[in-house]
Amino acid sequence: MAVSYDRLWKLLIDKKMSKVELRKKADIAPNTLTKLNRDEEVSMTILCKICHVLGADFGDIVEYIDEDK
Repeated sequence: MAVSYDRLWKLLIDKKMSKVELRKKADIAPNTLTKLNRDEEVSMTILCKICHVLGADFGDIVEYIDEDK
């Protein structure tokens, strides 16, 4: 299974928010931000925190990538 957080990074640009600001406002650990940067899986709890801070939905921040295609 593969995920992409490109939508999250584009949303941060639109909202003029840095990754560090997001990390602090969403109260997520630095290593979790590293996982997001590497397009690795994170827990639903983390995604919920990010959605709450940004006023977004899951589809606005993460995309499922089908590796079989």
